[in-house]
Amino acid sequence: MNRKVSAILARALQLSREVLAAAGRGDSQAVAAIDAERLGLLKSLRNSAAALDAHDRQLLADITLLNDQSIGHLEHHRRIKGRQLDVASVGRRAVAAYSTVGRR
Repeated sequence: MNRKVSAILARALQLSREVLAAAGRGDSQAVAAIDAERLGLLKSLRNSAAALDAHDRQLLADITLLNDQSIGHLEHHRRIKGRQLDVASVGRRAVAAYSTVGRR
């Protein structure tokens, strides 16, 4: 086990948990900031991929799982925002349509 690689992966896993928490809150700015740091760590390991032991591969699998969950949360929040925009649009059209009724 390469301790440096394991330490970097452990930090990336911690950041993945932070990304998941931010995604759950719908805080896309925090997600982007934390993810940028995590990406830098993971890119630094690009040349070490062949030397990963079972523990390190499990850390990567855990990071992948958390990443998938984070994407799911962000997509959920995006759909909510889309519905809110649709409702607001319908309301604006209704106001526009009925605002001329009383003037006749």
